[in-house]
Amino acid sequence: MSQAVTEMDYGAVLKAIPHRPPFLLIDKVVDIVADESATGIRAVSSNEPYFAGHFPGHPVMPGVLIVEALAQTAACLVSATLGDETEDKLVFFTTIDGVKFRKPVLPGCLLELKVKKVSARGPLWKFTGEAHVEGKKVTECQFSAMMIDPQA
Repeated sequence: MSQAVTEMDYGAVLKAIPHRPPFLLIDKVVDIVADESATGIRAVSSNEPYFAGHFPGHPVMPGVLIVEALAQTAACLVSATLGDETEDKLVFFTTIDGVKFRKPVLPGCLLELKVKKVSARGPLWKFTGEAHVEGKKVTECQFSAMMIDPQA
């Protein structure tokens, strides 16, 4: 276990996970309880590159990117839990189940990405995730991911 990390600013997120703009979908992570839960934050800007095509004149954040943002938040939770054990590792989805999209996420929304660890066995971690805007649930799912060493 790493020392207690309760929040990751943008710089700490960059150190924790390998994603980079334009595919880094979280700005910071707050309320981290190692080995339990975390909340990612994303200020959805009208300048996001996907809005040009999804949908012209009616911009909506793609649901798959919301699920990816939940996974990136979970990867930060894993990093906060395991510390240096995650260095140079990648985390890949293994399952995504029960996804529900309840409301569209639009430019200007502040997306709160709440993840909870369900279990962890070796490199396989399972989570529940919910995305909220202004306290209203916009997306929910269960997912699992596996940490791998790309050098192996």
